[in-house]
Amino acid sequence: MTTALQPPLPSHPALRLRLAPRGGLPRPVHGAWWPRSYDLIAELPRLLAGLPGAWGHISSVTVNGAKWSATPGRMLVFNQVVRLRRTLAASAPHTVVLLAPGRGRWDLLVVPPDTTEEAAEPLMAAAAGGHV
Repeated sequence: MTTALQPPLPSHPALRLRLAPRGGLPRPVHGAWWPRSYDLIAELPRLLAGLPGAWGHISSVTVNGAKWSATPGRMLVFNQVVRLRRTLAASAPHTVVLLAPGRGRWDLLVVPPDTTEEAAEPLMAAAAGGHV
């Protein structure tokens, strides 16, 4: 099991995350995340720290295995175990799936780290607006 530094140091760049407003309508994605790399060990703690408290404890994270660097089967983030899973599904090459027992599932569009700000902004806005 890997232990992540917690909490992120203030010198780290801001989390690039945009979430859809809460509502009763089902959504294919619940927002967008623009990580700075495909290193899940480095990126996941910052993402989880930036999620709404109402989402509860995220116990499982599924990423596309073709994009992200090798990861252990689980890691300790903020003193809680998070199971890491990979998928090679062609239907979800640019998503991360977050699961919280008893709270729900949230799918986030992953904007590739090397995307320019000009290209990332409309993708994030569309995902947060539910137009992906």
